[in-house]
Amino acid sequence: MLLGRIRTALRRARPVVAATALALAVGALAAAPPAVAAGSTLKAAAEADSRYFGTALTDSDLAVGGETAVARAQFDMLTPGNEMKWDTTEPSNGSYNFGPGDQLVQFAQANGMRVRGHNLVWQNQLPGWVSGLPQSQVRSAMEAHITTEATHYRGKVYAWDVINEPLNDDGSLVSDVFYQAVGSGYLADALRTAHAADPDAKLYINDYNIEGQNAKSNALYSIAQSLLAQGVPLGGIGFESHFVVGQVPTDMQANMQRFANLGLDVAVTELDDRARTPVSSGDLQQQATDYASVVRDCLAVSRCVGVSQWGVDDAHSWIPGTFPGYGAATMWDGNDQPKPSYTAALAALGGSGSGSTGSTSGALRAVGAGKCLDVPNGSTVAGTQVQVYGCWGGANQVWTRTSDGRLTVTDAGTTMCLDAYGQGTTAGTKVAVWPCNGQANQLWRLNGDGSVTGVQSGLCLDVTGASTADGALVQLWTCSGASNQKWTLG
Repeated sequence: MLLGRIRTALRRARPVVAATALALAVGALAAAPPAVAAGSTLKAAAEADSRYFGTALTDSDLAVGGETAVARAQFDMLTPGNEMKWDTTEPSNGSYNFGPGDQLVQFAQANGMRVRGHNLVWQNQLPGWVSGLPQSQVRSAMEAHITTEATHYRGKVYAWDVINEPLNDDGSLVSDVFYQAVGSGYLADALRTAHAADPDAKLYINDYNIEGQNAKSNALYSIAQSLLAQGVPLGGIGFESHFVVGQVPTDMQANMQRFANLGLDVAVTELDDRARTPVSSGDLQQQATDYASVVRDCLAVSRCVGVSQWGVDDAHSWIPGTFPGYGAATMWDGNDQPKPSYTAALAALGGSGSGSTGSTSGALRAVGAGKCLDVPNGSTVAGTQVQVYGCWGGANQVWTRTSDGRLTVTDAGTTMCLDAYGQGTTAGTKVAVWPCNGQANQLWRLNGDGSVTGVQSGLCLDVTGASTADGALVQLWTCSGASNQKWTLG
């Protein structure tokens, strides 16, 4: 999918501008983002569910005011894009350069962010001297590099991507210098060495195209099982999540869950969602659906610790330079204005900020059924029970989440509210449309785990009998976490 040369291009930093150091020095004097209410930013909403929402920056990005303003306001985890990789940190044997990485750590610390260390062992962005070593010296060079870098950042890094992209798409190990010299044992050796140098950091294997269940993710699952059986201190799996709009795997949640079931943390580490440019409004809406889906997949797995977007905005994304004809892959446009994907991601987290209007609109999709919340035949008769039906984009399937917590639908000029019928607060109460009246049975919470709960009842919006059929009715039911109680808006 992504070839090694493409992956190298992905990580290549833009030239470090002279203003970087100055930007760091005056960072505290830069215009601060406006104060925001709890839950109105990605980081606040994620933290409310004991998770994080992060981004990646390079040291040259630190001189870009628009990017850093968004980063300060929205993110609480920072991944250095290039500055902790081998070609930067040890360009010649035994000669280390931690200055660029230190700048990013300082920026993170100054802005209340934690740091994901990225990365220690990778076949790309590897200085030539490593590949030129006699095979008998590769293990010791790898161990020395890991020990020196992890020790330098000990106590400053939340987690390390110790091993980056070790697998081919067919599930075989990449035949890089480490594999050629040490065999598959280099994986365990790298993790043990990193743990000895930084015992409090969570240690990850990070890779792309492992988001769904396939040959590559199956191979990684087997490797993880084997490493854990050997007592190797593997702590997590990073799902890079470089997507094309409309291609988020439907089994991503289940796939992450099986790794979590091994006792591992999982994280979405490099999320972006590219589209053909110029991007269409349809692609922007699909991108919003994709971002919300990824966030909900993470929230549905208790050991998914957080999500990080790769970069901040479209103007500084790696996508156009690596995939000609594609771009618009992030939640902010080239002018650092939020896109529908931002609103959707925040809503999926259960956050309250949703653009200037305080509302978000779109299909309310039932995850388990794969269908949309639907007013039968576009009825405007008070008390009509809603159903799930194949998504077709009609007005009777377009719901708006208002700033005061209602879910409204407008068809033929008539606006109705989603309503717990008869003020019902018991399991089995039908969910209907009713003229909007501001009462508590018409107020709803879109929660970070994908559930939708009635404010008055505390019960979950539920597809009766977990049906996947067109016309299955929707009710209130005791919240169970089942897929027939998971929803996405947008």
